[in-house]
Amino acid sequence: MKAMLDATREEWLAARLDLLEEEKELTRRSDALALKRQQLPRVRIDKEYRFDTEIGSASLKDLFGGRSQLLVYHFMFGPDYNAGCPSCSSIADGFNGFFVHLENHDVAFWAVSRAPLAKLEAFKRRMDWSFPWASSAGSDFNADFSVWFSPEQQRQGEIEYNYRREPPAPMPPAAKAAPEWQSRGGDEPIVQIASMTGTDVPTYTRDRPGVSAFELIDGVVYHSYSSYARGLDGLWGVYQWLDRAPKGRNETGIWWRHHDRYGRE
Repeated sequence: MKAMLDATREEWLAARLDLLEEEKELTRRSDALALKRQQLPRVRIDKEYRFDTEIGSASLKDLFGGRSQLLVYHFMFGPDYNAGCPSCSSIADGFNGFFVHLENHDVAFWAVSRAPLAKLEAFKRRMDWSFPWASSAGSDFNADFSVWFSPEQQRQGEIEYNYRREPPAPMPPAAKAAPEWQSRGGDEPIVQIASMTGTDVPTYTRDRPGVSAFELIDGVVYHSYSSYARGLDGLWGVYQWLDRAPKGRNETGIWWRHHDRYGRE
């Protein structure tokens, strides 16, 4: 539906007040949904995960840094990538501004990826980021939290991502099986975005994005929440701004880049 042009201020105000009621209802529903997230059952984490960080090897409990809560962003950066996923990178561009506030509100924050720490640190310097980023290389962490899958799982249709099982992905080319969390504009966008990481589609799509929440209770780590795919939309700051712009998201294919690549490609 196209917007009315040449409206009077009174017509605009009447339409805006109608929309305001819907926005208020959405806010109330969002508050209720947030409460349900907090009330999800907790699952005890007994496996000993190890992470490489800039201050040395760390356990999952260590990542809490003395706080009672931990949020992990599962950043798509596999060991074969030359650069982080541009979608994850766009989301991560906002991390610098808020992670310090979380850390001062009893919530630790980490990005976690499978790539070796040296590769993560180099990309972090390139992007001028300061948020904490750990490598889960050699750990089952990504597989256990459904953000990494083996080639065999990919070929045999054993990938369960976002609480749904995906069909087998032909290899090659896997571009014909673009996952739900990418553009539905055809084969080309997933090929394009994979190329930004220096990989092919099968390699790129074995890693997936997500967010997971943990709580430390009496020295024991519990898993409370995970979300994937478009469940991450609310964390992608640029989209929250675009949704309030006159033309909205106004997308045709993959338009975003690593922030240091605009105007260079």
